[in-house]
Amino acid sequence: MATAALLTDRYELTMLQAALADGTASRRSVFEVFARRLPDGRRYGVVAGTGRLLELLPDLRFDDEALGWLAREGVVDERTCEHLAGWRFTGDVDGYPEGEVYVPGSPLLTVRGTFAEAVVLETLVLSVLNHDSAVAAAASRMTSAADGRPCLEMGSRRTHEEAAVAAARAAAVAGFAGTSNLEAGRRYGLPTIGTSAHAFTLLHDDEDAAFAAQVAALGPSTTLLVDTYDVAAAVERAVALAGPGLGAVRLDSGDLGELAHDTRRQLDRLGATGTRITVTSDLDEHAIAALGTAPVDSYGVGTSLVTGSGAPTAGLVYKMVAREDAGGDLRGVAKASRHKEGVAGAKRAWREVSGGVASAEVLVVEGDGGAPEVPGARPVQVALVRGGEVVAEGATGPQGVRRAAARHGEARAELPADARRLQRGEPCLPTHVLGARA
Repeated sequence: MATAALLTDRYELTMLQAALADGTASRRSVFEVFARRLPDGRRYGVVAGTGRLLELLPDLRFDDEALGWLAREGVVDERTCEHLAGWRFTGDVDGYPEGEVYVPGSPLLTVRGTFAEAVVLETLVLSVLNHDSAVAAAASRMTSAADGRPCLEMGSRRTHEEAAVAAARAAAVAGFAGTSNLEAGRRYGLPTIGTSAHAFTLLHDDEDAAFAAQVAALGPSTTLLVDTYDVAAAVERAVALAGPGLGAVRLDSGDLGELAHDTRRQLDRLGATGTRITVTSDLDEHAIAALGTAPVDSYGVGTSLVTGSGAPTAGLVYKMVAREDAGGDLRGVAKASRHKEGVAGAKRAWREVSGGVASAEVLVVEGDGGAPEVPGARPVQVALVRGGEVVAEGATGPQGVRRAAARHGEARAELPADARRLQRGEPCLPTHVLGARA
């Protein structure tokens, strides 16, 4: 794909055409990305995808091929095509750093520019952040439930090929220790994992031959899949062939908790006291929590992770909160629908923290002099883009993932204890809005 410019909805460009025609396209505008609510029962959300978005932004251009298609299909008129030929985002973007947690109303991203610039970003911003933040929120619940035991991402075969790469990245932001996806490993410097599937065992005449071939090729530190036939018999063969230094065994079916206990006792009896046990098989955060007392060393998660564990989108929206009026001043605006009422005006976010524990999200609506500080609270937003140029140092590539993962660990540790509960509940932090204006 030559450009990401057409990864958008038609109405973004038809709005642009109408705004160019009536002269409002150049009005200064402010848009915010936020969630009106969290997925049902969730206590917090996780910001993910910001680094991917910043990687896409500098090269977001309408090239000749895209413009030719828009013209042939009559999507927009000639004047709009001419405008898009020179379109560049030259505005500013602030946002929550990737890996930060959020609650309803949190301004995850604030985009400032002309209407003609900012409106074109909407669909791309939401498609990236909604997907990645949904995966990261699920991943955070899983790594929290794992309580320090490694979680490994194995969901590539359960989603679109590019979504698989994005999901692996988002999972790493929320603490996953490795991925089976090689492109994610190459692109973002993630550790990659994986040895064999049941097909490899079935390829051979018997389990002995399959295990012997894998150990010969990959060494005794490999992970042997032991549930193709009989688990106890397979563990016996695995240790006999690889020796007590066998790296790990994988359990992929049955009562994983009971099997883990039985397998641990058997491995210890055979002298393989250092051999680890990893479990897979349609795990989610609830299954991981249920295995908390089992002698499991790591968890491999696939479908539930890449589909957001029941919440495949974060439900984020991109809404105009301020625009230039006829006198040249910024004026707060918001939808006034009874069902989707908004808060007008650009907002700065602060988090109240006492004794190392967060207690509230405080949003301060900007006035003519900006937004005042909130004493005793820490600012949440950081500068991401200035004048169209990415200024967030170390936010992209492998370094961006590592920084985001560190930020998430710090942010989650700051949340009150009930944030980690998997049961349905209200957001873990209340949101207070100060200085709201119509």
